[in-house]
Amino acid sequence: MHYPKPNLTLAKKLNIAAWIATVVVLGLVFGMHYLSLPFELDVSILPKINAILNSIAGVFLLLALYFIKKGDYRLHSKMIYCAVFFSICFLGCYVLYHITTEPTRFCKDGMIRTIYFVLLATHIISAALSFPFILFTFIRGFTFQVNKHKKMARWVFPVWLYVVVTGPICYLLLAPCY
Repeated sequence: MHYPKPNLTLAKKLNIAAWIATVVVLGLVFGMHYLSLPFELDVSILPKINAILNSIAGVFLLLALYFIKKGDYRLHSKMIYCAVFFSICFLGCYVLYHITTEPTRFCKDGMIRTIYFVLLATHIISAALSFPFILFTFIRGFTFQVNKHKKMARWVFPVWLYVVVTGPICYLLLAPCY
């Protein structure tokens, strides 16, 4: 398959933007418990919306995999754009919810409690560690650095998919506790 020539100048600029975005987003996520809005919002629907947004991102990731396996990089890239869009929407809603609401404590006991916290811990760690790599993998594809994109996507894709699947599972486990 013939791809357009790589745009390395754009890639360098986007890499800088990705590092800045990583610092800002991870700073926001880790610092959001110390932030608060000066007004009150009813954001009780956001956890459900977050689970839906994560699920939709997961569907688009699977579609992207399907289309690249079929050799259709144009549809693959459209599906990735959609996955990124829904992940960005999720991130905005997630931060908004957590800067306006006290954390919900898990209310179940026994094995389900252990399962929840293992899933939650691996979800959070995977999300935080994969965020910059998702950006850089996206940039490699967007700037047509196909070989670098493929090498990164082979291990970034399953981690991203794990994050968008375990997020809604954690929500479903936590939902009775809201």
